[in-house]
Amino acid sequence: MKTIAYYISEYGYGHATRSIALIRELMNHIEVRIVICNSFAIDFIKDSLHEFGDRIVYHRVSTDVGYVLKEQSLDIDSTALNEACRQYLKSLPDVVAAEAAFLQDYDVDLIISDVSPLAFEVAERLQVTSLGISNFTWHTAYKNIINQELLAAFAVSYDKMDYFFSLAGSVEPKWGVKDNQSFGFFSRRVSKTEVRNIRDFLDPKDDKQLVFLPIGMKIDLGDITKFPLWDQKNCVFVVSSNMTIDHPNVHKIPSTYTEVQNYVAAADLVISKAGWGTISEAVGNGTSLTIINRPGMDEDQNTIAFLKDHRLCSLINWEDLDDLTIEEHIKKEKLEHLNEVGLLAKGVIEILETEANT
Repeated sequence: MKTIAYYISEYGYGHATRSIALIRELMNHIEVRIVICNSFAIDFIKDSLHEFGDRIVYHRVSTDVGYVLKEQSLDIDSTALNEACRQYLKSLPDVVAAEAAFLQDYDVDLIISDVSPLAFEVAERLQVTSLGISNFTWHTAYKNIINQELLAAFAVSYDKMDYFFSLAGSVEPKWGVKDNQSFGFFSRRVSKTEVRNIRDFLDPKDDKQLVFLPIGMKIDLGDITKFPLWDQKNCVFVVSSNMTIDHPNVHKIPSTYTEVQNYVAAADLVISKAGWGTISEAVGNGTSLTIINRPGMDEDQNTIAFLKDHRLCSLINWEDLDDLTIEEHIKKEKLEHLNEVGLLAKGVIEILETEANT
């Protein structure tokens, strides 16, 4: 049985949900053991993958910094982010040594990262093949935010990547010493029965628009109960479990519910920041998509440019939500796009087979 160590970014649940999609696909197609390395979303990941029992090992470790946002805002706190990156890089050698020691007993065949730089340092230390999977790297995301010395240190880690699977919207250098491949959107598969149950529960008369507004598990906007958007009587709104709101027209997803892709598929419209995980679920299920623009974030802008080029979204600013007319942002028909999770799994399996023969 092959063993994969899978490092998942600490920032929110988007990296976790798409990694879960790929892990499920791999576990269902090959005999493999996966060591999942993460801290922030580790309990969510456990709940999502419990069916695979001891074929999955959970290792709690902080893998990267992500973004640091201003209080009750979607905007980056550049000062705090620079300091967080400085401390991360300072501690990196010790963390790499500890990770290498931990993984030594697992006889790892491949290290996958989405998309922590730590993983590539560990792979080099253990002399194990590495694969990055992402629509961005933190080096690119931080390009116009942190100082050049810190930025260069991130590039050093990503330069050690053996293979890179770049995802839809990626504007990255040709990372991958051995190979670089491009893929489209992929996500967790939905349950059509569950999607129908969600619609029946939230809109039993089938006469309203279902609008999903996920903001992100690491974003705190404060109490948004008085937000004018919620007062549209022809809509039912669904929000993430972390959002502070108490409104009769708003349904909060229970914190114990892991398969949120079913809500995305059930919705008529998703209004979201440019988080790749939510976007991939919306695009894959043909759900209308409206993106909240954050001009200062290159990762967002690259994803938005891709979506606009392919006519997959509309774009608004945060302040536009006050008087947003929902109907104007809903497409007349759902046009589902290919979920490429099977293609990603095939690519991973091919790397395992190639490296086994070298």
